[in-house]
Amino acid sequence: MRKLWLTLILTLGSLAMAQSGKLEIFSWWAGDEGPALQALIDLYKKRYPNVEVINATVTGGAGVNAKAVLKTRMLGGDPPDSFQVHAGQELIGTWVVADRMEDLTALFNREGWMTKFPKGLIDLISYKGKIYSVPVNIHRSNVMWYVPARLREWGVQPPKTWAEFLTTCQTLKNKGLAAPLALGENWTQQHLWESVALGVLGAADYANLWTGKLRFTDPKAVAVWNTFGRVLDCANRDAAGLSWQQAVDRVLEGQAAFNIMGDWAAGYMTTTKGLKPGEGFGWAPAPSTAGVFMMLSDSFGLPKGVKNRANAINWLRLVGSKEGQDTFNPLKGSIAARTDSDPSKYNTYLQSAMRDWKSNRIVGSLVHGAVAPESFMSQFATVMEIYLSSRNAQAAANAAQAIANQVRLGQ
Repeated sequence: MRKLWLTLILTLGSLAMAQSGKLEIFSWWAGDEGPALQALIDLYKKRYPNVEVINATVTGGAGVNAKAVLKTRMLGGDPPDSFQVHAGQELIGTWVVADRMEDLTALFNREGWMTKFPKGLIDLISYKGKIYSVPVNIHRSNVMWYVPARLREWGVQPPKTWAEFLTTCQTLKNKGLAAPLALGENWTQQHLWESVALGVLGAADYANLWTGKLRFTDPKAVAVWNTFGRVLDCANRDAAGLSWQQAVDRVLEGQAAFNIMGDWAAGYMTTTKGLKPGEGFGWAPAPSTAGVFMMLSDSFGLPKGVKNRANAINWLRLVGSKEGQDTFNPLKGSIAARTDSDPSKYNTYLQSAMRDWKSNRIVGSLVHGAVAPESFMSQFATVMEIYLSSRNAQAAANAAQAIANQVRLGQ
């Protein structure tokens, strides 16, 4: 038996050494998120030392620039071997329905993943009974960040509702803090909007927006924009010129009290800034969203016709593995998508996110591709511009419904 195992180990080792050629990985993880991707690439190189890994990163928060480049390449017949994409409708509604992606169901069965990923997540990445991407992580969108020592200094508590948030902001303004809420460029404003929408509508009606059961012109949905406008009054006027990291920096530097951002902010504050969760920074669910986990997941798929298919499949095997996920996520500021990850490898914030993931009601993010196709999300930026320029809630609601009708949202 020992001889048999030794032979198997040597054979697998020889196969890994024999694997050669190239592997192009396309993503938008750069800068502060780069170390997490590099850790995965280093792990891949360790397994397949003869494969040249090309890190084709296109910078830009939430992938706004990368998606444009990817579209050009996919339509031009030059797909990367594997690309980062938000799990859910961002991939399915764009490239799966266009028959540009390979079915990965056999890979999931071969690797034993059907019992390692939650059923709800597998449903999210499936279309007509087939699985199309490998989720590498789970992020939470609806998080409010602050510095505990600053709030104690100002004599305020983390607000639990949007009404409390507005009252707290006024208190802070009276104390001389001109913009209690730190906000960044356009996509971060849309990110803030979805937390406001979840808080105003509640989980059920928030979900109904994306199935067509609740129209954007319904008075309840119009009310989201009115609350959103009041929240924006608490924010900095130079938001359009700031990245999400610069908005977080304003909180850390005491120029603002709060920032609503996904928990990649925790990765930034721990990995780049060297802060300890719970001391250097604190967190709470975005106001009025306690008990609800707004999720998004980064995943990788396999385009049809790639140049290095075998190497790409080995990449997918790595990102879906326990070792890969427990290497990547502690650096990224996210939790593993697998249910068997090792909590001891994660910091205090991420352990709290793991607990909430298991106990909270789960809804999907709009901005990060879970609940609506790219055809809707790409035009939602125009809706945001309409509102920012006019502050007309009804006009924004009408525009959102017109886009929903055009792309047949929920149908």
